[in-house]
Amino acid sequence: MTNIDSLFAPGDALIVVDVQNDFCAGGALPVENGDAVVPVLNRWIEAATKANVPVYASRDWHPVGHVSFQESGGPWPPHCLQDSAGALFHPDLKLPDSAIIVTKGVRFDQDQNSAFDQTGLARHLRKAGIRRLWIGGLAEDVCVLATVLDARKEGFEVMVIQCATRPVTPQGGEKARREMQDAGAGIAS
Repeated sequence: MTNIDSLFAPGDALIVVDVQNDFCAGGALPVENGDAVVPVLNRWIEAATKANVPVYASRDWHPVGHVSFQESGGPWPPHCLQDSAGALFHPDLKLPDSAIIVTKGVRFDQDQNSAFDQTGLARHLRKAGIRRLWIGGLAEDVCVLATVLDARKEGFEVMVIQCATRPVTPQGGEKARREMQDAGAGIAS
């Protein structure tokens, strides 16, 4: 097994996508085995911190009645409501104090699955000299996929941490991996 510490280089950043209570066991919209990404991501976070690589954590932060909710005609049950327990990061996720939080899904008129969607993240990363992104989190076939595709559109090199993500469905995960690879993202196993 490769030592994670040796994978990071200057110009790298780690992005942890939506590892929130509502996407884990007992949450409003749990991803099967979603909790399993937490210890894996903690190892990556620790290695990133030791290597002085910045850590970013995106979160859904939906207003009541959000357009993505079934009650408003969307595909999902209400989840990650602003200031709710479900919107909190998983309690075992060890984000450093230096982690930069990227809040998304706040618009009333559209969903924002990607950490890049109208958040200013791409500009911020370029300003910080970031060229390569290591990405893991939930869910592989929704918000991780959208984040990876947008990162590639923005010109970043992307490595998806395969063992640090889980899909909503196995079929969705397979399709997402193909789409991410077709877009030029690498898959780190």
